[in-house]
Amino acid sequence: MIAGHHTGLPDFESEAAGESGLQRRIERNRERLAPVLAQPLPPEILSPPLPTTRPPAGSPALWIRMLFSALVDADFLDTEEFLQPDRAKLRGNYPELSALHTRFETYMAAKALAVAEKGPLSTVNQARADVLRQCREKAALPPGLFSLTVPTGGGKTLSSLAWALEHARLHGKRRVIYVIPFTSIIEQTADVFRKAAGDGVIEHHSNLDPKQDTPESRIAAENWDAPLVVTTGVQFWESLFAARTSRARKLHNIVNSVVVLDEAQTLPPEFLLPILAMMHDLQAGYGVSFLLCTATQPALEARQGFDWWFDGLEGVHEIIPHPDSLHAVLKRVDLVVPADLRTPVTWEALADDLAREHAVLCIVNRRDDVRTLFDLLPAESRIHLSALMCGKHRSRTLRRIRRCLKAGRRIHVVSTQLVEAGVDLDFPVVYRALAGLDSIAQAAGRCNREGLLDGRGRVVVFVPPHGAPHGLLKQAEDGGRQSLQERAPDPLAPDRFRAYFENLYWKQGAGLDKHGIRRLLDHQQALKIQFRSAAEKFRLITNEQLQVVVRYRNHRLLGKLRSFKERGLEPDLALRRELQRYVVGVPKRVHEKLQAQGDVAEWLPGVWVQARTGMYDPHVGLRVQHPDLDETADLVG
Repeated sequence: MIAGHHTGLPDFESEAAGESGLQRRIERNRERLAPVLAQPLPPEILSPPLPTTRPPAGSPALWIRMLFSALVDADFLDTEEFLQPDRAKLRGNYPELSALHTRFETYMAAKALAVAEKGPLSTVNQARADVLRQCREKAALPPGLFSLTVPTGGGKTLSSLAWALEHARLHGKRRVIYVIPFTSIIEQTADVFRKAAGDGVIEHHSNLDPKQDTPESRIAAENWDAPLVVTTGVQFWESLFAARTSRARKLHNIVNSVVVLDEAQTLPPEFLLPILAMMHDLQAGYGVSFLLCTATQPALEARQGFDWWFDGLEGVHEIIPHPDSLHAVLKRVDLVVPADLRTPVTWEALADDLAREHAVLCIVNRRDDVRTLFDLLPAESRIHLSALMCGKHRSRTLRRIRRCLKAGRRIHVVSTQLVEAGVDLDFPVVYRALAGLDSIAQAAGRCNREGLLDGRGRVVVFVPPHGAPHGLLKQAEDGGRQSLQERAPDPLAPDRFRAYFENLYWKQGAGLDKHGIRRLLDHQQALKIQFRSAAEKFRLITNEQLQVVVRYRNHRLLGKLRSFKERGLEPDLALRRELQRYVVGVPKRVHEKLQAQGDVAEWLPGVWVQARTGMYDPHVGLRVQHPDLDETADLVG
């Protein structure tokens, strides 16, 4: 910890570390220590008092990283107080967690009253009220590992927050950390929480809206010193395995907290074993309660076969005692599965089917597929959604979709899977390209969401002309095909997901720790831990995305940026935050091609701007033809 408190935790010894490994550094400095040790030294240095307590059970690597976090955060804070006292005064000005709980309960009571005044509760609203009641009741259970299995549209977002705030209040937890896997919905969720719980909510992610960004929130995001933190899975998990000081300094503030993992089925299989081991150690040794929150609960229990074993999670307590019954109550769609799950449809035939619907959402697996299908749909009613549209563009498009649905207009929306998780849309008909069973269930959550149709909504699965990209998405597609081919009476029942995820995980085998993270963090009974190598290998996003500021109704902001460029100055943080809503991420190889063609230009160091007009289409976003855009990069970030 001392050796790494400026440059980050080192490897003890590894080929990659070379001369920077801790063992080599100690050996190089051994001779320098000899004359120092020959001098009379204070006894408290030579013979320090032994610790009076033992380290928590579990991984010594996590214990060292926690102490490292406390050390470097204290170092940062002391330096800040000395050099930037005005900035230091902005810290710690958040309300207590109990104040957020009180505000939340007042908000939920008013919300329930408003619903009751409209008349008898619908079946959907009755189910949501029951989920909320059970979450409040189960919050009193002792701290540990919990799951919340609620179908999409069942109100799990606010109910999970109700459980987390009440659990924290009853058990003296310091904060609630809400982890969301998708940048496409994190701002929406944080806005809901801010409306319900008031001040005390900070967001930590790359797409931060400057209207929600304050000096206090920026400071709190550095070390998560706030009562309610909303962050991404990338930030949360990569921080827990980090070696760098700036990223690791928040870890000690995870201690004695409540962590909600939204859409728990998205835990990446290739890192699943180290993640589950981390969850176990945080719960057992550091007072963290976890809630696995999803409509499609993955199979994470420990399992063992003749020649294999799976170190899963034990003792997970399900909050909803009968998920199957809740699923039946909230069943609002019929799933239409083709007889042949291997023969693809043509885009032209699919477009004809979609055009016959009055209002329909079609979700496909690739960005190129969205553009292809969009071009075949009726011009007057078609709408495109993908991450080739900047955040501001997507937000406006979603508002337009909701207005069209509310007015009963004819509308045909084609989207990548960014629309599936947490995006509040309600279509009578949804088409879904063959994918993992969890993705199909998420798509079904955009159909008859409020249960307002006379009958059930219709979710149509189709086999697209192109299969899913290779890797996990391809494995998920194969698993979804296998599950649907079994022709179960209800293909989306909770027990179907258990079998689906078991098959998906067991096929991974050693791939559940693909990069050998646990081996690198094994202390070998001598604290010989490879911290830096593990941190470098624990990367949830391997396809590096470079950001391009596009030209979309942002002339004023680009003018301000140009002014900074002409004066040779760095843009201020406020401008950078505003521009973040107008960026599109493209793979590195695509970016290099755009740069070579003069399509993008680096106005300032690290700030790339669309240079050629006409590249950004007001309907479909950034128009770039390149094979790498076939890869799905719309969700995690």
